Amino acid sequence: MQDQGRRNSDYGLDNYGITEAENIYWNLNTPELYQVIAERGEGILSDHGALIVDTGEHTGRAAKDKAIVKEPASADKVWWGEVNKEFSQGAFNALKERMMQHLKARDLFVQDTHVGADPRYQLPVRIITELAWHSLFARTMFIRKQQDGTKHQPEFTVINIPSFTADPERDGTRSPTFILVDFSQKLVLIGGTSYAGETKKSVFTLMNYLLPQRDVMSMHCSANVGDEGDVAIFFGLSGTGKTTLSADPERQLIGDDEHGWSHDGVFNFEGGCYAKVIKLSPEAEPDIYRTTRMFGTIIENVMYDPETRALDLDDATKTENTRAAYPLESIPNIKPEGYAGHPQNIIMLTADAFGVLPPVARLTPEQAMYHFLSGYTAKVAGTERGVTEPQATFSTCFGAPFMVLHPGVYADLLGKRMNENQAKCWLINTGWSGGPYGEGQRMKIQYTRAMIRAILSGALADVETNPDPIFGVGVPVSCPDVPQEVLIPRNTWKDKDAYDQKARHLAKLFNENFKKYADGVSEAVRAVAPVAD
Repeated sequence: MQDQGRRNSDYGLDNYGITEAENIYWNLNTPELYQVIAERGEGILSDHGALIVDTGEHTGRAAKDKAIVKEPASADKVWWGEVNKEFSQGAFNALKERMMQHLKARDLFVQDTHVGADPRYQLPVRIITELAWHSLFARTMFIRKQQDGTKHQPEFTVINIPSFTADPERDGTRSPTFILVDFSQKLVLIGGTSYAGETKKSVFTLMNYLLPQRDVMSMHCSANVGDEGDVAIFFGLSGTGKTTLSADPERQLIGDDEHGWSHDGVFNFEGGCYAKVIKLSPEAEPDIYRTTRMFGTIIENVMYDPETRALDLDDATKTENTRAAYPLESIPNIKPEGYAGHPQNIIMLTADAFGVLPPVARLTPEQAMYHFLSGYTAKVAGTERGVTEPQATFSTCFGAPFMVLHPGVYADLLGKRMNENQAKCWLINTGWSGGPYGEGQRMKIQYTRAMIRAILSGALADVETNPDPIFGVGVPVSCPDVPQEVLIPRNTWKDKDAYDQKARHLAKLFNENFKKYADGVSEAVRAVAPVAD
């Protein structure tokens, strides 16, 4: 086994049972990885120097193939069920042994990274991959620099080997694809998929397990900060606009997807961004668009001209879930240290496929808790396997697939931090207006940006609101640079009876979904449920 330039760590791969790999490449930088990727034929360069890769069959997360090992140390903490499925430790160990045997005579790439910009809550994580471009992805998405010059001692390790597939009958997995987390062994095993997002979200899962036990709220959100130190966080699932709306040239970006909120403020988990780029517009999203034309950006599943290698960001032939992974430094206005103070405004984003939620609304603290636990949005085509068109879904805490503990743990931390810091909360619908998906139109991004500007500037703070007759949220009577008729969704529908029917239908879905949380919340929170009759 050759060891190609091990750096920053004395903790070798033999600790995992990896003893006969062909070559091990330690912490290669971006130019080095570009060279190796080209030599191995894993990707090609675009006309502007971005790296184009194809993730094969899997163009999104295989959410149903993820499971957590049930073992004594974590068994009473994990919220077991459809999301956090049980996996036996014996089966995990047997699969791991076969996986390590599979690595004989193979090249491996190691990135020793950190997760969490606040040194007090930082987690050293090692990423071991068989694909060089996956190693570049890990280097791009996580924090690379050593904080104090010490040797890297990984607390958790992710081993991602796409060429190794499970035998469901033998291994106890749902399919040949698997994402398995063992908190006791501090190890994540991924196989049977080349979708790099599995690595990113596995690490997010680790933080969602660890941080709340230290009284830190872990959040699926983006965050930015203004010149006056005013922090805003944006909750929302993939496709709702977290990345787009937080990349504001007038505010410093803290991070685009995953954060913690401690007693001292908000901090980013990552060192990069992972943005959807389907139909990306240089006019509406100039900062993100520029990253698709930069050296060091990884472009996933985007169609391109085979001769000129010019990208076609509008072409969804491969998938709607086209992605760009790029370092935070590629965005011109970032918070370089990755942390700031407490949020003044909390914005909950939803892409309402029914077209009935108002585009902007003020939430009471009780409504904030209700909508946080509900996590309603539309599952956007391509984000997960088998989803070919938007579907209404409820994802608790706006990130159910990654929330390991009981949802009440995260909701209580949200309520606690909001009360401590008098944060305001808003609901923004980036989804449909004038009708449901297929009939209405997606909310214009310039209107959504105007609403966000009004929130962050304080212009909406004192505007009169009227309660939505079904959902109860406070709808502003006006908003700068937004037509008044857009603010009330019923006014945008030609058929008002059809709107009423659709709105009550969605209200019933809210109420049915919330039953699973009703026993764990106060009467005040239960009282803000929408009116379905």
